[in-house]
Amino acid sequence: MKERLGTGGFGYVLRWLNKDSGEEVAIKQCRQELSPKNRERWCLEIQIMKKLNHKNVVSAREVPEGLQKLAPNDLPLLAMEFCLGGDLRKHLNHYENCCGVKEGPILSLLSDISSALRYLHENRIIHRDLKPENIVLQQEEHRFIHKIIDLGYAKELDQGSLCTSFVGTLQYLAPELLEQQKYTVTVDYWSFGTLAFECITGFRPFLPNWQPVQWHNKVREKSNEHIVVYEYPSGAVNFSSVLPSPNHLSGILASKLERWLQRMLMWHPRQRGTDPQNPEIGCFQALDDILNLKLLSVLNMVSGRVHTYPVTEGENLQSLKSRLQQDTEIPEEDQELLQASGLALNPHQPLIQYVSDNMINDGRQGESDLIFLFDNRKTVYEPQISLRPHPEGVAYVLQEPKHPLTYVHLRRVWGQIWQTIRTLREDCARLQMGQRATMVNLLRYNTELSKKKNLMTSECEQLKAKLDFFRSSIQIDLEKYSEQMEFGITSEKLLSTWKEMEQAVEERGRVSKIFI
Repeated sequence: MKERLGTGGFGYVLRWLNKDSGEEVAIKQCRQELSPKNRERWCLEIQIMKKLNHKNVVSAREVPEGLQKLAPNDLPLLAMEFCLGGDLRKHLNHYENCCGVKEGPILSLLSDISSALRYLHENRIIHRDLKPENIVLQQEEHRFIHKIIDLGYAKELDQGSLCTSFVGTLQYLAPELLEQQKYTVTVDYWSFGTLAFECITGFRPFLPNWQPVQWHNKVREKSNEHIVVYEYPSGAVNFSSVLPSPNHLSGILASKLERWLQRMLMWHPRQRGTDPQNPEIGCFQALDDILNLKLLSVLNMVSGRVHTYPVTEGENLQSLKSRLQQDTEIPEEDQELLQASGLALNPHQPLIQYVSDNMINDGRQGESDLIFLFDNRKTVYEPQISLRPHPEGVAYVLQEPKHPLTYVHLRRVWGQIWQTIRTLREDCARLQMGQRATMVNLLRYNTELSKKKNLMTSECEQLKAKLDFFRSSIQIDLEKYSEQMEFGITSEKLLSTWKEMEQAVEERGRVSKIFI
């Protein structure tokens, strides 16, 4: 036994290592005192785990021989694959994620958890306790894979059944569970939406520090469009339908995920997950459409602003330039678009080739995917970089520097300040990357010009040699002609031709001097 991985409501998980094979497993073991209902829950979890097979659900393993004897009671042990990355809560608690996770990992998380929930629901299983502590990360070849664990609260559905038991963690609990009403798979939609919002912004969407009764009375006032209810440092409560800043999402992705979160965080369970404008498209398919977007990001080096556009298969460079002209007022003919490598975008190639396909697979968005926009009308860029607006907490502190803050608000404001400073640093790094791109591009042009200059110099030398040879040849011919004239042999036509050729040679010689 190596270590205790975690402790739950009625048991704990230990990491065991096989010294011979090196294989590691996580063994979940119950406490000695369990009520009959919890005993039933425990046995049901083992049954469910053993029949599930999905890459985003932690898989069950055979209990190693001899370990069952170590159990302090007659309840069976549950052996599972050991995930080295720990749980999602540990990652959310890292200081760099205080205002949300980066865009790439967000997309990876949404892809993995939606796939797992879809699989559970297709097998008529409700998880009922989806939260960061019940998502673990396993390192694969290219990225971390997210896996759902802890099906202790999971419920297998009979045909047309509705559940009424009160289960789950309060902060991620759907309203109908809090009200002890009948519920269906849509309780997992609420938990998934809450989880996604927290990963995007760094905090839970609905007054996370309020007590249950006050929480319920206030949050139920929200409309279907509201995805966040939060308290200002002044004590005022705000309802909003947009994702608060700061976060790491591009504008177009944020707007689409706001629409999706509105689906997932509807108060009424029968409406939750649906879209009145597209009732035939389910919430998982809607999320797939978002995750399958091909997005191209362009950094305007004049303003410092990043413009992100969805790209389709048939679009070309002309389409991108037209959109950039509308957003930046830089005429298409004066736009110069460079990759981070310094290469210009090829007008004959489809735009989609400049979009990274590995954002979800790698779990990250590389800065090398940025395209840099320059304005060829300018030889000097005036200092007109547009600064981002301050987050609400930072703006409040600047306006009311002497107003005392509670621990919760102070912690939030400190996180926003840290994120603001980091964002400025990242903006500066991207501008420097754009400078490097144009320097590499100029060096490439300089190299090509040097090659052409050397080629022209070589050709000029060859031309000079030919002209010198021709002059010598003409001079010899003229001398021979002069000798023949003494014997009365003359040809005015031949002499005129030679004179014209000699004059032409002299003119070409002057041209060669100009080139040199």
